[in-house]
Amino acid sequence: MLKTYIVLFSFLLLCNRETYGKTIVVCPTCSIKSIKEGIGVASDYDTLLIKKGTYKEFNIVIDKPLTLKGENYPIVDGEKKGEIIRIISDNVTVDGFFLINVGISYTTDYAALRVVKSENFVIQNLVLEKLFFGIYLEKSNNGKVYHNKIIGDAKDEYNSGNGIQLWYSHNVSVDRNIVQGTRDGIYLEFSDNVTINNNSSTNNLRYGLHFMFSNHDVYTNNTFENNGAGVAVMFSKHIKMLDNTFRKNWGTAAYGILLKEINDGEISGNTFEENTVGINIEGSNRITYSNNDFIRNGWAIKILGACYTNSFKNNNFLNNSFDISYNSKLNDNVFDENYWSNYTGYDLDKNGIGDVPYRPVKLFSYIVNRTPETIVLLRSLFMDIIDFSEKVSPVFTPDKLLDAHPRMKRYHDRD
Repeated sequence: MLKTYIVLFSFLLLCNRETYGKTIVVCPTCSIKSIKEGIGVASDYDTLLIKKGTYKEFNIVIDKPLTLKGENYPIVDGEKKGEIIRIISDNVTVDGFFLINVGISYTTDYAALRVVKSENFVIQNLVLEKLFFGIYLEKSNNGKVYHNKIIGDAKDEYNSGNGIQLWYSHNVSVDRNIVQGTRDGIYLEFSDNVTINNNSSTNNLRYGLHFMFSNHDVYTNNTFENNGAGVAVMFSKHIKMLDNTFRKNWGTAAYGILLKEINDGEISGNTFEENTVGINIEGSNRITYSNNDFIRNGWAIKILGACYTNSFKNNNFLNNSFDISYNSKLNDNVFDENYWSNYTGYDLDKNGIGDVPYRPVKLFSYIVNRTPETIVLLRSLFMDIIDFSEKVSPVFTPDKLLDAHPRMKRYHDRD
């Protein structure tokens, strides 16, 4: 019984410290003039209220549970000398700052804000400019990166960093951030059970989103636009990508999404518009692709080797140069009840399903894969003739790759 009272008293004491920590004001004319000084005099669970102004500081280390709250976006200027803020304690919140001038190094990944081996952190309402890496989470769990604006000016991959990076970090929410002009907008490696929601990642040098060896993650309502190569998803499983937009990722090796060695996932409700390739798939199995819109892409979907037991249902394929590219004669993937704008069949019984199966792989797509220069013949009569002959009697394209129930009208509403 005594032990129970001791535990209860300790819990109440902890709650009291978290709830009633004092507020320390920092400003250029206050008795405490620097953020480092404020952290030094603070006790656990205090709040540092940083008044508007410019604080020329770097290597700020938060080594105790604290809340750093900026008033009217005070500027913390690292003067390109190194990292600006590093969190090494649990239960830290950093809210409402303008961080600029992160140091650039070819041996150290300096970040505007780095979280190291921490739990229960909140990083929100920051504006980051003139950065190397933006927000970097390292072996840190159960946190939130919310409503930040990260604006880089990356010119080359070798001297630029990522906007938001997670490394061995789990159970993290990355929500409502704007990232642009970095190397990779959002990067994850060995990070599980992460939710990436409502973010905008645009105009980045390489990928809008790049993740590897990260499982059970969910990506919803994000926009990835005009990035160097779109989004790369590699060596992961149990991934859900729902209701995202992948747009205008153009280039000789660009795509909306690259899937490599991905298994047991769901890609649903997304829009792939005006990409060189909507989805480029290699070595990925047991993935459901449903209710997606593929609009005016070069290739809507390119399927390379070792892709099995995937399902493509209830998608709209609208005015793509090529709907499907396939490099094998073998196929056990299912295409069913999709809408194809190039479908010219009929529906005599008026049930909304075409009476003639649709073969989405064209011979010309097969030819272009082998000899890219032939793309100049895309709209020629000769190509129309050979595509028609291949459709009548398939020789080079998979004869079992067809949609037996093509929709006559596109799906309009996405539930």
